[in-house]
Amino acid sequence: MIRSTHFSGKRYAILGLARSGLAAAECLLASGAEVVAWDRQDNARSALEGRARLADPLEINLAGFDGVVVSPGVPINIHPIAQRAHDAGVPLIGDIELFALARADLPAHRVVGITGTNGKSTTTALVHHLLDSAGVPARMGGNIGLPILAQEPLTPNENGTGVYVLELSSYQIDLTFSLKCEAAALTNITPDHLDRYAGFEAYAASKARLFAMQDADQFAVFGCADNPTRAICEVERARRPAGRVACVNKAAILPHQPDWPSLQGPHNLENAAVAAALVEELGLTRDQVLAGLASFRGLPHRMEQLGEYRGVLFINDSKATNPASTAPALAAYPPRPGPNGPEKRIHWILGGLPKGDNLGECEQYFGNVAAAYTIGEAGPVFAEILDPVTHVERCEMMAEAVRRAMEAAQPGDVILFSPACASFDQFRDYEMRGDAFREIAACLTDGNVGS
Repeated sequence: MIRSTHFSGKRYAILGLARSGLAAAECLLASGAEVVAWDRQDNARSALEGRARLADPLEINLAGFDGVVVSPGVPINIHPIAQRAHDAGVPLIGDIELFALARADLPAHRVVGITGTNGKSTTTALVHHLLDSAGVPARMGGNIGLPILAQEPLTPNENGTGVYVLELSSYQIDLTFSLKCEAAALTNITPDHLDRYAGFEAYAASKARLFAMQDADQFAVFGCADNPTRAICEVERARRPAGRVACVNKAAILPHQPDWPSLQGPHNLENAAVAAALVEELGLTRDQVLAGLASFRGLPHRMEQLGEYRGVLFINDSKATNPASTAPALAAYPPRPGPNGPEKRIHWILGGLPKGDNLGECEQYFGNVAAAYTIGEAGPVFAEILDPVTHVERCEMMAEAVRRAMEAAQPGDVILFSPACASFDQFRDYEMRGDAFREIAACLTDGNVGS
């Protein structure tokens, strides 16, 4: 666990005791802070029974507190805790801000921060993998894996100073004010989470704050495939010395992509280029980067290859919760040459709780889809969109969709579960949804896929 003398003798209120909130509470208590904590769930509060004061921050006087720590899941644009903290003159912060404040007490280290609408999880895991493969001490946290405050501090070794690799959502950046990343990246920006912002410009501005917090001599890299990302890149380029801002160079590593089994498709080429720029800034050689890219095995639920059954490849892309995230998966499997011309090979299972009334960025890749199998609340709308361009099976439930796709798919085809939707109509989260797809596929193939 990370501890810091910065928190000793100070007072903090914590709202939300899921993974990041509980990690923040444990860090603060171990650092000698006074903690008031609350969660709606009794079992969540019980973890701090007798060690922290259990009280709702909405119902106590916050004057004199040093911070109110909230979970990134708390919608601070509408939740009353934001106004309560403002009225008391107390900053509203998250666990990443606590980490930033604790850095002065940690052994020599560097921080990599990665944000973006899509690709940030893969890029974060890839940076961590590249560092680890090269023998550089590294920890991965933020919006992925174990909360960073719950992890043991890094210590340098003969291969270099330790590196904390943080995936940062816009929600986390909104609650962070002191994080100066030695290297930071923005993969892309497309409309998402707009229920939490006044509009798309405000959402993009949230991403931009990660770079505004950096010093001018620190490094930043941008995907630069979309106008909002390029605009932030140019703002940062104008305030920094030459060479401290980069747009990714995909052409330099494109010839090597066939060697990366878990990094196929144009989106993963961009992820790899961003990751390469970050770790080369940290001292890795190009040979170390290429070796690490080849050995990377990807993330569960993100273009995850479950295996083949009767020559049909099963792909679990449950983490694709919006059309912009699904589009690269469709792009990764173009039609293959056939005796009578190009043959479409994607059997696309999609649907769930929609984030809009169209398929947006997916439309340019409809030509890659042999058939679509719609499920969930979005199923009827998506079926109407896809009917004019491909064969559609209206299934409602996932098991039926997988069964029908297996009946139709031929050797060389791909059954792609990439929902382009949130999971909350039928599943708790994308992980449970992806696990269900894996289990259904295994069941229908007698355990020959996903085992």
